[in-house]
Amino acid sequence: MRCFTSWPARPGATELNMKQFKAFIRKEFYHIFRDPLTMAILFLLPILMLTLFGFAITTEVRNTKIAVYDPSKDAGTMAILNRMEASEFFEITRELSSPDDIESVFRQGRIGLLVVFSERFYENLVHTGEAQIQLLADGSDPNNASVVVNYATAIIAASQQELISRTGGAMPYQITPEVKLLYNPQMKGAYNFVPGVMGMIMMLICAMMTSVSIAREKELGTMEVLLVSPMKPIYVILAKAVPYFFMSVINLTTILLLSVFVLDVPIAGSLFWLIILSLIFIFVSLSLGILISSVVDKQLVALLISGMVLMLPVILLSGMMFPLENMPWLLRALSEIIPAKWFIMAVKKIMIKGLSYSSITRELLILGSMAVVLIAVSLKRFKTRLE
Repeated sequence: MRCFTSWPARPGATELNMKQFKAFIRKEFYHIFRDPLTMAILFLLPILMLTLFGFAITTEVRNTKIAVYDPSKDAGTMAILNRMEASEFFEITRELSSPDDIESVFRQGRIGLLVVFSERFYENLVHTGEAQIQLLADGSDPNNASVVVNYATAIIAASQQELISRTGGAMPYQITPEVKLLYNPQMKGAYNFVPGVMGMIMMLICAMMTSVSIAREKELGTMEVLLVSPMKPIYVILAKAVPYFFMSVINLTTILLLSVFVLDVPIAGSLFWLIILSLIFIFVSLSLGILISSVVDKQLVALLISGMVLMLPVILLSGMMFPLENMPWLLRALSEIIPAKWFIMAVKKIMIKGLSYSSITRELLILGSMAVVLIAVSLKRFKTRLE
């Protein structure tokens, strides 16, 4: 009697393919879990973007700082000011003692609206039924200025209606707000658009392109070849950044020419200080690109970091598109370290408002300090990593 040995059934082609497919899936999971940067992009980036977009993208204007010139200080003006301060839209931060301070308070760039009451405001309102209020807004940001003026006008109208209701409609009080937009009476959007675009383009060209260019050399393995040359590594790195510096200068010239001759945005202040300010900002952007390239070795990673760390904050937290006053305190504090915020503020003062050098001293000191610190840190990391 013959015995037949039973051999195990050979797996079919479909089953074999499925096992290989599952093995590849496990391998990809292992690669993802072992890479902290990939994990951060997958799980932290959505949270970061939702938080930034959720709190930053809004057309509302809150906590606008206003100054007041009130020569009468009577019951009528106090009622209007109390209603303004009780709202979530305004915060009275300064009271002027003389009309000569009106121009200087706007030069400081710390208020968005100035409320000027006429003399003997309540007395005129009671005897003649009419009184005047002047609303002076900073028109360098036309969208923000129009919203702020509308809020103030609505509060004044509500105060007027309250006075009328107290008399039972017997006295038709009329409080007339006179609106004046400083620096941009035509409400041209280009006055706010041009400074923001200048900051974004120079940040894009300098930081993003510099970081990608150096990361490409490292990814292809040619950076080591450059570093073993007789030239010192620091000069090799700076040589990679210099072309983007000149390209940014060309872009700066193009933007200024287009803004003046095409968009009709005049350079009201000093062209010399506008160029000095822009060159300092270019150095800051170049140092950011060098710092990013010293951390990563891949072009794609450098591009992602440039987009997340530079581009999103420039758009959302620099005041370029959305007002910073209505953001949570944490985002307002984060905006203090965004170089583009200080650059855009200074460009508006010089280019749009026509203010002098003294008005941008703080912005120049902050950007200059950022340039020194970032260049020192980025070059030190390159020396550590690549020598």
